[in-house]
Amino acid sequence: MAFMASESESHKACVVTLFGGSVIAESVSFGEVDMTAATFALSHRLRPLLAAIYLGTAGALVSVPAFARGPEGVADVAEKVIDAVVNISTSQTVEAKGGGDGRGAIPQLPPGSPFEEFFDDFFKNRRGGKGGGDLQPRKTNSLGSGFIIDTAGIVVTNNHVIADADEINVIMNDGTKTKAEIVGIDKKTDLAVLKFKPPRQLTAVKFGDSDKLRLGDWVVAIGNPFSLGGTVTAGIVSAKNRDISSGPYDSYIQTDAAINRGNSGGPLFNLDGEVIGVNTLIISPSGGSIGIGFAVPSKTVAGVVSQLQQFGELRRGWLGVRIQTVTDEIAESLNIKPARGALIAGVEEKGPAKPAGIEPGDVVIKFDDKDIKEPKDLSRVVADTAVGKEVDVVIIRKGQEETHKVTLGRLEDTDKVLVAAKTKDEPAEKPVTQKALGLDLATLSKDLRTRYKIKDSVKGVIITGVDGTSDAADKRLSAGDVIVEVAQEAVSNAADIKKRVEQLKKDGKKSVLLLVANGDGELRFVALSVQ
Repeated sequence: MAFMASESESHKACVVTLFGGSVIAESVSFGEVDMTAATFALSHRLRPLLAAIYLGTAGALVSVPAFARGPEGVADVAEKVIDAVVNISTSQTVEAKGGGDGRGAIPQLPPGSPFEEFFDDFFKNRRGGKGGGDLQPRKTNSLGSGFIIDTAGIVVTNNHVIADADEINVIMNDGTKTKAEIVGIDKKTDLAVLKFKPPRQLTAVKFGDSDKLRLGDWVVAIGNPFSLGGTVTAGIVSAKNRDISSGPYDSYIQTDAAINRGNSGGPLFNLDGEVIGVNTLIISPSGGSIGIGFAVPSKTVAGVVSQLQQFGELRRGWLGVRIQTVTDEIAESLNIKPARGALIAGVEEKGPAKPAGIEPGDVVIKFDDKDIKEPKDLSRVVADTAVGKEVDVVIIRKGQEETHKVTLGRLEDTDKVLVAAKTKDEPAEKPVTQKALGLDLATLSKDLRTRYKIKDSVKGVIITGVDGTSDAADKRLSAGDVIVEVAQEAVSNAADIKKRVEQLKKDGKKSVLLLVANGDGELRFVALSVQ
């Protein structure tokens, strides 16, 4: 950045250039001009500029503190660990599909069209008569980053770097290229472990403790951005435990160290040369770094890598509950101050929580001596706990704390299929309904169960309509939902609900807590305003 001022074309320019945190005033000459006289003759507009130049010159004479230039340890870290950082090269065969971009498909013409023969001949005989040669399967290549954690040839990277690859190669800092195979992957944390046969003695790095990081701590990212291997960038820890809703166990380290495409899977180091994160993704409108990058913390990485090395898969703990956020309205309904914890919305019949006495409506505030502030906390700590371990679970039930002992099961790594939206047939006869809380309510009948496909095991009062301007509509209640409980008391007809709501109003309550089931019996809590 430069500021320039000149008295005339014959005089040399007066320049102040800023380099990083240093201010350097370059040598300036004004020819035969008497500076003493010239100073007084300067216009009002130029005086602040000359003052800035003098201040800059004075600043150059004073030694700039090391912290202003960044930590001097970055060079030492880079020199120490650079040989442990590798490039990950993958190739895969992609089935080309014509028509996706309008350039590869044969035009669809009506039979007998005068152009049919022309286009048929053109597309089938172009490129040496191979018939749509540009639609043939082709190989694509991609590059990412990784790092060696064991001199036996164990490498950690991101799962998305090697996903669907037909061939994986590890390229070391000196250019040596070696084929690698997958030891194991974990899609939920986007991590993968590879193994290759070392062609020579390797350099390995170890994990540090990401829990000890503080905001503002310096970190160093090394990787392969845009195929530029061995690129070193530095920055600070901008935030911790960042949840960006990219997965069930989000708890990223946010950094402003430059991370770009190709850095994925590369290490984030502290100034001791320890890996405290795996660079995974960035937020950017352009695809390049804007100083918002995210790394999986080493505490998570170390646990995942250990299990992938030992079992080739993840064996996560399982509590067997469905949970949701404790909103301010729900907390008020349950007499919990302040709003915190994870609300149990449902309990699996064959899950570990059921025999331990945990019920829907309980709020988990501590698990295995770890505080639970929100549902994600519970998901992460349960997943990180060993299968078969007995733990203490502290809950709040009806305003009182209770401790339950639970022996964790194993989470099956299967994706649950979402229930398709139900089509509602026209009723044979209109049910008798009552209105409350912006809802049309009716007693469950055989006809209504059939129409809304509600299982026989689901008991309560069915919603047959929702006022689009009501709080219930904002909370996404819909026709076919069944209200099981109101203020933690079971209900069987619309009159029960109206009675409970009126009582809550008299008691001065601002909201009412509903336990709502869908047709399959899956439960969730919803707090509605009673005003």
